[in-house]
Amino acid sequence: MKKTQLIMVWLLPIIIIGGLFYPILGYLVVGMMAFLLALSFFKGRYWCWNLCPRGAFLDIVMSKASANKPVPGVFAKNWFRWTVLVLLMSFLVVRIIRSGGNLVIIGAVFVGMCLITTIISVILALFTKHRGWCAICPMGFLQGKIGKIKH
Repeated sequence: MKKTQLIMVWLLPIIIIGGLFYPILGYLVVGMMAFLLALSFFKGRYWCWNLCPRGAFLDIVMSKASANKPVPGVFAKNWFRWTVLVLLMSFLVVRIIRSGGNLVIIGAVFVGMCLITTIISVILALFTKHRGWCAICPMGFLQGKIGKIKH
């Protein structure tokens, strides 16, 4: 466990639980997404293993409850990762469009997306390795692709 994880792990409940009461906290997700994508030009998937609040939660909490079984081989397939990315981003875009431009509702959309993907990550952690979600995480996938651009 890294020292940064002990700090970052607190952002996940702040966003998910706090965001249920103060949806504007969803903009922390937007900020993290923008920061990690910019960082990936220089550091690849550095965010994932050092700064990701969900990754910290998976390492600190879910590693103790994980079945520690291999993730399904399909998770490593590019077509599957692209499918997860497109589905989640489509869901996000549709929800933002339906918000009518209401900034509070848009914040709630990001809180909801964080909650949904965290639930998926917990389920995967229980049945596979604790970081099973990381194999298909759309942001991690994009970071990896962007990180390879400079090479």
